[in-house]
Amino acid sequence: MSFELKKDCNYSLLVPTSMGVRITPINGQPVHSSDTFKMQATSAETNVASISSYLGLPVKVLTTFVKGSPIAQFIKSNLKSRHMDYEGPEVAQDDPWGYRHQFNIADSGYGSRGPRVHNDRAGEVGRTLNVKDFDLERIFGEEGVQIVHLSGLIAALSPETSTFCLEIARAAKKHGTRISFDLNYRASFWKGRDQELRDNFTEIASVSDILIGNEEDFQLCLGIKGPEAGGKGIEAEIDGFKGMIGRVKEAFPNASVFATTLREVVSVNEHLWGAIMLEGENNWQVIQPRTINVLDRIGGGDGFVGGLLYGILKGWDAEKWPQFGWATGAMATTFLTDYAQPADEDMVWSIWEGNARVKR
Repeated sequence: MSFELKKDCNYSLLVPTSMGVRITPINGQPVHSSDTFKMQATSAETNVASISSYLGLPVKVLTTFVKGSPIAQFIKSNLKSRHMDYEGPEVAQDDPWGYRHQFNIADSGYGSRGPRVHNDRAGEVGRTLNVKDFDLERIFGEEGVQIVHLSGLIAALSPETSTFCLEIARAAKKHGTRISFDLNYRASFWKGRDQELRDNFTEIASVSDILIGNEEDFQLCLGIKGPEAGGKGIEAEIDGFKGMIGRVKEAFPNASVFATTLREVVSVNEHLWGAIMLEGENNWQVIQPRTINVLDRIGGGDGFVGGLLYGILKGWDAEKWPQFGWATGAMATTFLTDYAQPADEDMVWSIWEGNARVKR
């Protein structure tokens, strides 16, 4: 294994996040023609953490809530049901135009009709995440954390959250916590803030141990030269990622694990799903895309990261990390929730092995 994890920690995994709710039409129908919806608590970062929490590892969520909000209570109950600890301030809504939890309005699509997602984030309370509201010395120094997982979605959400993620990365590095960083570039978040966010993302990446993203993420977030032009298809994509990682390793020598997923959409309900990971100097693990059946695609990439981190936390050989991540990502697409809920490791490995036989 390319790095050791801190011992005697209260938490295996810590995730800073902005919690919201997703509302989804039932039976795969589009939003505009539906009158019945299912609501669930969600965030990309807790999607990642759910793999570890459902499989018995201690997880903590750092977030913020709207004081007295029934939606906040709904989210808290959901996190408890997912076996996650949480902490964070309660922010007053103020008037009806004040703070609230974000709404993610998304259908699942069906067959040839692709999913559509509408993010309604006005007044999002998560944009107020501030380091002054958390005792990082207690969290990292006294409680102890093995891995903190940071997302570019939170790091770019607002100037306050950018600083928040920077301070978390600094505190984690100081106390020997390993840092996972999923770049997650979003053009709408970066508009008018390119230099500010490039500087912040570069500092976080410079202390990270695990970097996750595709060629576009590394190029746009960190300014790394993109893949050479020419070539199409999965093999060209794999070659492009490998070339990119060589340049990323040179720029960020602290990192020792680099990963991305590969996805080709045949139809809404049939995808080709693969992954690439580099561990250490030259330990490439390439999972050639295989067919998976998809009920709801949202959260598949997060499921991959969650499984990858779980394998690292368990101290497995590096070969197993992306295998387990591939399977937990595939599993997430079989759930109507945005996160996979594995009953045990055997359920995950059965997916990797292609064994869908009934277990009695």
